[in-house]
Amino acid sequence: MSWWEALILGLVEGITEYLPISSTGHLILTAWLLGFANDPDRWAAAFTFEIAIQGGAILAVVWLYRSRLLQMMAGVVGRDASGRRLAILIGLAFAPAAVLGPLLDEHIEQRLNGPWPVAWALFVGGLVMLAVVAWQRRGADPKLGLSDLTWRHALLIGLAQCVAMWPGTSRSMMTIVAALLCGLSAVAAAEFSFLLGLVTLSAATGYKLLTGGADMLSQFGLSSFLIGFAAATVSAALAVRWFVAFLNRRGLAPFAWYRLVVAGILATALLWGGYDLPE
Repeated sequence: MSWWEALILGLVEGITEYLPISSTGHLILTAWLLGFANDPDRWAAAFTFEIAIQGGAILAVVWLYRSRLLQMMAGVVGRDASGRRLAILIGLAFAPAAVLGPLLDEHIEQRLNGPWPVAWALFVGGLVMLAVVAWQRRGADPKLGLSDLTWRHALLIGLAQCVAMWPGTSRSMMTIVAALLCGLSAVAAAEFSFLLGLVTLSAATGYKLLTGGADMLSQFGLSSFLIGFAAATVSAALAVRWFVAFLNRRGLAPFAWYRLVVAGILATALLWGGYDLPE
């Protein structure tokens, strides 16, 4: 992997990780366009690389939401009741993915790690988001804050997150949509999604490094990983700040239409040129 390929993948990861457009889907498409799919070994290593550089996006959110994280840490040691309650809800929301993730990881990588599954996921996800927008326009006005979240809400959001194991669906999209349907405001829904993502993405990154990190480094080297990691950190910090403000003003509709357009372009390109997923 060249330095510029690592840089591109890092930027794509950071920009898309917390937006409801699927970072994994965009990374798979980017790796495909860069030619990694021509070699099964490089394709598998690229998938590990894409998940490993999520660590940069995690670091960005840790910095941006450090006050909330400190509150949760104080709660864990018994010094902040609100922080403890939020930490428990985050843990509950993470539980479904903790159980299903390791069980489905190999199947997902073998069956869903390709442009066609991503295209379908982008398309269906866009329709789901438009349905939520229509629901909001019919009078629904979610206003609850994180302090109003219940264990039922947390579990529902956690189950919704599991759907995003299908590349192209978007973990951010599923958790934000579920939080909105539970009555959370746009800002609160985004914050809970980000905080839950810290746990989920950290677990996924650690698991992937343990199972495929050595092969990734042998294929691409440490310098490529560090470039991708740094690019993901900076771009994610900028993207999160922009996204929260944009979501509060404009809602999900622009992202839904973006997903539909990308899905249409991708499907057209695949039908025109054909595609075979590496074995």
